[in-house]
Amino acid sequence: MIKPKAILFDRDGVVNYRIVGDYVKNSDEFCFIPDFITFFKFIKDYGYLTLLVTNQQGVGKGIMNEKQLESVFDNMQSDLLKLTASNFDKIYYCTDLAESKSFYRKPNPGMLLEAIEQYKLDLNQSIMIGDSKSDVLAGNAVGLKTILLSPPFKQKLNEPDFIFKNFDEIIANFNKLL
Repeated sequence: MIKPKAILFDRDGVVNYRIVGDYVKNSDEFCFIPDFITFFKFIKDYGYLTLLVTNQQGVGKGIMNEKQLESVFDNMQSDLLKLTASNFDKIYYCTDLAESKSFYRKPNPGMLLEAIEQYKLDLNQSIMIGDSKSDVLAGNAVGLKTILLSPPFKQKLNEPDFIFKNFDEIIANFNKLL
């Protein structure tokens, strides 16, 4: 039996623009990063599952509630379907606060392990894409290849397998990733 391959994405700063010093609390504040859309279409054409794994401590802090968060996800999925004729196969999220040290909150691997188990993923053909050290550490902890999306001005980390400045660069180098 052939195991499925997947791309696991962090959300804020990867799928949508991050709001510095705040949280995306409603759909009006959610804005896709344009080259994410191009990449999403690209990987769907290659038969990848697309899984979102995101820390959302704004809920844990009481800045928003889980219903508001799920509304943002629902609208994101609807818009993604309109833009690409597809959407995320599954969304995993953790609302726990950073200081909780929750097993499900990245950099801990709980959400990723749940996805790997649920879909019986081929780890050699699957990749975690994020924009922070916690994304890379979570991916490394479960044996995924990792990509750090990092503009040139950000500090570079040694932990990821690959560092790219955007999704267009990932597409240009995709054959070298697997």
